[in-house]
Amino acid sequence: MQAGNAHYRTMNDIPEIIPVFPLKAALLLPNGQMPLNIFEPRYIEMLDAVMAGKRIIGMIQPCLDGDNHAAARPVSDLCEVGCMGRVTTYAETGDGRILITLQGICRFRVLDEVTNRLPFRQCRVAPFLADLEESSGAEEINRNALLKAFRDYLDANDLDADWDSISRAGNETLVNALAMMSPFGPAEKQALLEAADLKTRAETLIAITEIALAKDNDDFGSSLQ
Repeated sequence: MQAGNAHYRTMNDIPEIIPVFPLKAALLLPNGQMPLNIFEPRYIEMLDAVMAGKRIIGMIQPCLDGDNHAAARPVSDLCEVGCMGRVTTYAETGDGRILITLQGICRFRVLDEVTNRLPFRQCRVAPFLADLEESSGAEEINRNALLKAFRDYLDANDLDADWDSISRAGNETLVNALAMMSPFGPAEKQALLEAADLKTRAETLIAITEIALAKDNDDFGSSLQ
């Protein structure tokens, strides 16, 4: 896996402890690109530390609403699985904000939280090393089914997309980009993140989209009665 100018190939390339950025409904996936607008003082300080070190941030969702298994997780107020990314672009705005882009490296499982006096949180993590194998399983994607579900969703919601760019995208880029930009909620985003492989993620995205379409149709039918 390459992110920016850095290569991540083995466990030795991945830090054991990383700063984490809890953000609801935010989905970063391996090789995906996530723009972030950093303005809170604690995260400005986190970014200063990150840029002086490995340039890695772990994106993770807060505990999902209605989750009855929080007490069994290593850190009860965070989801167990997140995705780490490398800061590949950095720009100061002049008004105290910092604009960055994170490129996804690999998913991780939280082992425990590291106690320190810093204003931002850090966790000890176990990386999903299989994510470092770029395009693994991409040839197994049902591209036509994925594009059909996506097009049907856009049509149903009067939305448009850059189909020229979509048609040129490789399967891995296509699946991860559609998953990250999808307008679904935290639970659906976490399901996409935790999908075992790229093929499963594509199938999960198709299923979630079809369920959303069916619900929209049911709601429309109910409104006419």
